[in-house]
Amino acid sequence: MSFDLNAIYKERRRKVCSYLKEHNLAAVVFEDSESCRDVSIRYLTGHPGDAVLVLTAKGTATLCPWDENLAKEKAHIENIVPYTNFERTNTKAVCGILQSDGTSLGKVALSPATSHILFEKYSASLKDYEVECKEGSAHEYVSSLRAVKDEYEIACTKKAAAITDAMTVYIAENVKNGKLQNETDVALYIERELRAQGCEKTSFDTLAAGPSRSFAIHAFPGYTNGSWGTQGLSILDYGVCYEGYASDCTITIAKGPLSKEQGNLLDLVQKAADECLKLYLPGKPLHDASAMADTIFAQAGLTMPHSLGHGTGLEIHEAPYVSMRTPMDKLFMPGNIVTLEPGLYSPTLGGTRLENDVLITESGNEVLTHSKIFRI
Repeated sequence: MSFDLNAIYKERRRKVCSYLKEHNLAAVVFEDSESCRDVSIRYLTGHPGDAVLVLTAKGTATLCPWDENLAKEKAHIENIVPYTNFERTNTKAVCGILQSDGTSLGKVALSPATSHILFEKYSASLKDYEVECKEGSAHEYVSSLRAVKDEYEIACTKKAAAITDAMTVYIAENVKNGKLQNETDVALYIERELRAQGCEKTSFDTLAAGPSRSFAIHAFPGYTNGSWGTQGLSILDYGVCYEGYASDCTITIAKGPLSKEQGNLLDLVQKAADECLKLYLPGKPLHDASAMADTIFAQAGLTMPHSLGHGTGLEIHEAPYVSMRTPMDKLFMPGNIVTLEPGLYSPTLGGTRLENDVLITESGNEVLTHSKIFRI
């Protein structure tokens, strides 16, 4: 992939700085630490984490990383000031950065996730500023930007999806020939292969649930040494991160002989996936797709115990959300990458879920992963 990353990250920061100016905010603070994780720093600079980022209305941007060497290698930002310059203290770092770049007095926005104790510390340190910590401010604006992917983000996600698809093919083939026999075999294959393909990590802890455990939406623990892909219904929910961007898919291995009731679960989930995909279109309400899945299952006297989908990106769950709780005025937009994951679960029959990642385009959609219900 060939992209001008310096220009991409600079443009993202420009949009945020313009937002600050338009909303009478002097600055915004993004913090990614053990006590307050925020992938916005990676979105705005490329730096993978453990840092403080300060953007101002006048357009300045300063990254204060815990690991200066890593920041110089990964971050696409001109002004990098080591954390050690501020006694490794976040509040002192923000105060020092604002003073050094001459930011005028005014409102400084903190993340809505900031604890009350940390808010009080910032207020004391930035006593000459008005410290603001509320929903609907600059941090939410960044979340809205992240919900609509640019060309670089789409390319990274497509790469993650292609790697995932190749592993899915291998897994399905090697369950059939007996090379993969239990949950651990599958999970450890994924861990090894994703790194061989240049990925950073799994998008989340792999969930490999054999027939005795597939009744759970998210099996606990994620995988054991129990049988997987044996007679009945087995679920594998997994994904990989490529340059930070996540894939998320779920396959079901249905090994016969199956009961009529188990076959019915499979048919209903496949029908929901097919019908709901028709509603993953630009300008369509997110709520409508969720309602379609619920209607299909309700007609069979069944209920899906989770939402139909969610956005993916630098986080495995991010906006937009395809749910019955989503307001009717929230629409699919070109650039959204969202999962489509209908599922049904029974303590006696086992569970089945079919999940793929879908890119909303200007004219329709593009399915990025190609997970299936494998009947063997």
